[in-house]
Amino acid sequence: MMNKTKRWWQTAVFYQIYPRSFADGNGDGIGDFTGMIAKLDYLQSLGIGAVWLSPHYPSPNVDCGYDISDYTNVAPEYGTLEDFKRFLQEAHARGIRVLLDLVLNHTSDQHPWFVESRSSRDNPKRDWYIWHDPAPDGGPPNNWWSVFGGSAWEFDARTGQYYYHFFFKEQPDLNWRNPAVKQAMWDAVRFWLDMGVDGFRLDAIGTIYEDPTMPNHQGTLSQLEVLRAWRENLPAEQMQQLTNAMMETFRYQFGQPEVHDLMKELRALLDTYAGDRVLIGEDDDIAYYGNGDDELHLVFNFPLMRTNRITPAFVRANQAERLSKLPPGAWPCNTLNNHDVSRMRTAFGDGEHDLSIARVNAALVLTLKGTPVLYNGEEIGMTDLILSRLDQLRDNQAINAYHAAIADGATPEQALALAARISRDRCRTPMQWANAPNAGFSPAGVETWLPVNPNYAEGINVAEQEHDPDSMLNYYRRLIRVRQRTPALYQGEYAPVDEAEEYLAFTRRDEESGQTCLVVLNMSPEPVATSLPVADRARCIFSSHGREGRGIAPRHLHLAPFEVLIAELEG
Repeated sequence: MMNKTKRWWQTAVFYQIYPRSFADGNGDGIGDFTGMIAKLDYLQSLGIGAVWLSPHYPSPNVDCGYDISDYTNVAPEYGTLEDFKRFLQEAHARGIRVLLDLVLNHTSDQHPWFVESRSSRDNPKRDWYIWHDPAPDGGPPNNWWSVFGGSAWEFDARTGQYYYHFFFKEQPDLNWRNPAVKQAMWDAVRFWLDMGVDGFRLDAIGTIYEDPTMPNHQGTLSQLEVLRAWRENLPAEQMQQLTNAMMETFRYQFGQPEVHDLMKELRALLDTYAGDRVLIGEDDDIAYYGNGDDELHLVFNFPLMRTNRITPAFVRANQAERLSKLPPGAWPCNTLNNHDVSRMRTAFGDGEHDLSIARVNAALVLTLKGTPVLYNGEEIGMTDLILSRLDQLRDNQAINAYHAAIADGATPEQALALAARISRDRCRTPMQWANAPNAGFSPAGVETWLPVNPNYAEGINVAEQEHDPDSMLNYYRRLIRVRQRTPALYQGEYAPVDEAEEYLAFTRRDEESGQTCLVVLNMSPEPVATSLPVADRARCIFSSHGREGRGIAPRHLHLAPFEVLIAELEG
């Protein structure tokens, strides 16, 4: 059945590619565009409609590519601008849209703009960044912190002033109150739109502006607590408490009102281009939808993954809160992980049923109302890799945590355990393509940029799962295929069915086609008997336990442990 009402970004399944770790095409241990091009058929076979690339720009890689030194080029390790154009063309030929990561808040300190800015106080680009005189005692202008540890101010001895950085000192914040900065960044946006990219995922939009009066913060979190709140999976209540405390600590450095006018301006720019280009914000604030049609198209539902165990009650509460606050016309966006947090199988497992729980959670993100965003490797059940040596760490945020723990009195072993646990490296290891040296990511004998998780030899690889009908990979393929051909699943309204503790049951109703689907996810390791107050009869269209094509009676339904069932209601 053809979709007549929704836009492509509302119905497509999105897939995040971390370029450094996806596919090594030239055998140097680092992913690149040649490798990505070779895997486009794989993405097409998975059913992916759009990919989001983490930064591919030239960068010193202090923050793994989020410190950009040139916004209109390609990092040499990934290839050339011509390689990118070929990737874009080949993706489009397969019906796959391409979104880029757009980092608006800051540049690298090696960007030519900042090199000029710090050269003298009277340089024309001085006001492109945020410079201030020292406090009367010679110290930083105020007590603001960097979210990655230490002061948010870095002293420049040559010019005798401090510059501001919300992230690493090598990532100076741009001054968006300067119209010349805005013009230069919008020129970079047009560069990629003119080339044909389909939109952007916007990095850290809440940090773009700061309170210009610069009051001291009143927050009480220590540096280690900030790092923990920023990265570590905790129980939902504790996570919310730490998140609230962190927001208080950074209240003058985050979420300033001017950012909404900026997002409206960026949206207006995109709307001048044909092809329905899209903006996704790395933030969970529903306010970034604006009136539903004048700011961002999609805003991540990050609260859905702010827990260490996803339960039916947790999901129902999340959906009730989230969907009720959306402005008219706004469309949800759901994900359960990305390049900054633990992999889904690791984050939400119980240590005994991790794979079964991961399958249930995959079904959850692919059946809730909204655009689903997957992270590369989830479709084969990849897990975190906790690194065992300090010299293996590439995430400078974790290295900072190591040194902060040492300063706090920890032993080197204790400090390494903390750093490895919160390191973003744990979820960024190379994609596992085969049961072969380096998991088929790079040739044998090549040292990959991060170690490969050795569990590739335990069936967690694409090649072995390709031909196993019961594999995680083929489970994802079946789910996505059912979603694509079922209007109720890709555009229907969500409604919870009951308040059960063991399982989650909800319907998706599409008024255009008249179709209603029932989704039932047993999140328990025990079998359960249900009596769901919906239609008497239904036809199963997806099952984790071999029920496809069968009639079922929702009012007399028995579910196996961790069973996933999707049925089209009759009548």
